[in-house]
Amino acid sequence: MTEMDPVTDLPIESTKTDKTPVVQTENLTKVYRTGFWMNKKIESLKNTSILVFQGETFGLLGPNGAGKTTLLKTMLGIVRPTSGRGWLLGRPLGDRSVKQRVGYLPENAYFYDYLTGWEFLQFAAGLFQIPASVQRQRIPELLDLVGLAKSAAKKKQLRQYSKGMLQRVGMAQALINDPEVVFLDEPMSGLDPMGRFQIREIILSLKGQGKTIFFNSHVLSDVEKICDRVAILAQGERICIGSLDELLGNSKIFHIQGRGGNPELLKQWLSDLQFEANAWHGRLQGNPYQFLANLANLDVQLISMNMQRQSLEEFFMQQLQQRGIYSSS
Repeated sequence: MTEMDPVTDLPIESTKTDKTPVVQTENLTKVYRTGFWMNKKIESLKNTSILVFQGETFGLLGPNGAGKTTLLKTMLGIVRPTSGRGWLLGRPLGDRSVKQRVGYLPENAYFYDYLTGWEFLQFAAGLFQIPASVQRQRIPELLDLVGLAKSAAKKKQLRQYSKGMLQRVGMAQALINDPEVVFLDEPMSGLDPMGRFQIREIILSLKGQGKTIFFNSHVLSDVEKICDRVAILAQGERICIGSLDELLGNSKIFHIQGRGGNPELLKQWLSDLQFEANAWHGRLQGNPYQFLANLANLDVQLISMNMQRQSLEEFFMQQLQQRGIYSSS
């Protein structure tokens, strides 16, 4: 029997790599006390193990209340785990020596809204003791990267910024120290399609620079486009982790388009059958060779037959349904 890696859920052979681990946790557990007498316990994380390699874009997925933000804050040393251990850039979680090398954008960031965008970035740079000469070069570069005009950043207070503009200036502050690892908590939350596209392009540009990006998101289509590896968290437990190829695989789902035929006979072969104008399309359920052999009997004209793998959203919902966390009924 093949031995499985407890951190990655993959065969030991497939986990051997020359890549350097940047973030690693082993059996992290976080229990909060609540209630009037603090006598009730809520287990936000349950023996959660994660491994992220240098240069990866890693997506953490899960429904609301899954423990994603708790895990991220634990990695950053903002929250102390009840049990378990972990490392960030080779140092134990919470080690202050790595903070200069890390960038962070919270989901709900609260900025000093009486400052202009430029002043806020100067303030953030001061926290990292970045020299003024470096700031004068770095701030304009970041404003260009996140798509904020320099004139608006200098003159406009943050209280006058839209949600998208605040998200962009928040991204700029997360990058002010040129970090090796960037943690983003729901970076696309509340953004319109254009804003999501721009944030996605920023993440891809950071990936091109060799930076490691770790982010939580509900927008599975964006995750599928930009992430090297993902993990799914539900009810505080990590239920799977791996690359998209490892998780989604090649499920050999065929999408069929055609014309004509008897709808009742077609339903025996196709699921999600939909008719548009004089054509139809659906997913093949059954052997593709047998379907092709029966085309004459079905009296249909085949337009296209394309193999598609399962989407990340379909895989995500399947994992939750298998564990009784979500029901489609």
